[in-house]
Amino acid sequence: MGQQKVRLHIENITKKFPLKNDTLSVVDGISLDVYDNEFLVLLGPGHCGKSVLLNILAGLMHPTGGTIELDGKPVTGTDPRIGMVFQKWSLLPWKTVMENTEIGPKFRGVDKKTRREKAQEYIDLVGLRGFENSYPSQLSGGMKQRVGIARAYTNDPEILIMDEPFGALDAQTRYAMEEEIIKIWQKQKRTVVFVTNNIEEAVYLGDRIVLFSARPAKIKKIYTNTLPRPRDMVSKEFLELRTMISDNSDLAL
Repeated sequence: MGQQKVRLHIENITKKFPLKNDTLSVVDGISLDVYDNEFLVLLGPGHCGKSVLLNILAGLMHPTGGTIELDGKPVTGTDPRIGMVFQKWSLLPWKTVMENTEIGPKFRGVDKKTRREKAQEYIDLVGLRGFENSYPSQLSGGMKQRVGIARAYTNDPEILIMDEPFGALDAQTRYAMEEEIIKIWQKQKRTVVFVTNNIEEAVYLGDRIVLFSARPAKIKKIYTNTLPRPRDMVSKEFLELRTMISDNSDLAL
């Protein structure tokens, strides 16, 4: 892994929020390299600061201290090479699946034929062919999240950031979406940074798993996950890695 190309270099990132008579430290001294084409999982308890770190990586929030470089150049704001999938679907309810998916290229001035061909490619990839003219109110939770993923990929990001995208789904749909996102990642081979507070999800998805402490978020340990894909959640090796991470974590089980 160490010889792979570094896409994101995160150096001593901190984030503090001002309070009335004090400050709230949320992220504390995070340093990390994210490699080309890897599926990196950030694992930590709820409200520990991992989503704040993602917002900083996406350029949606400025750090209090530290630097981020993408391909050796500083990231100081939003960058079109970085896409984001949120936990909340954030779909425009008055627009169809196609219209929601093509919205990024539309805002960039891409002509209708080109952007719709691109959107259709990813609508097909996430398994929503036939629903192009449906509205969000007509879709299940899992289908809405598929639209969010298709929309992010249609923007053609080199790095995709996913903030607990399956956290609001029921267990069966969540597992199906975990399988789906791995299939998409294996086909597209882009760098993914994925946040979760679920250990099984982290072990199932990640090439590496970055374990965070409770707030303020610090890196406790980085686990390299060499389990072959597709992964079996009840295999001896899977359960051993899960237990190893669990025993070192601040997550409530």
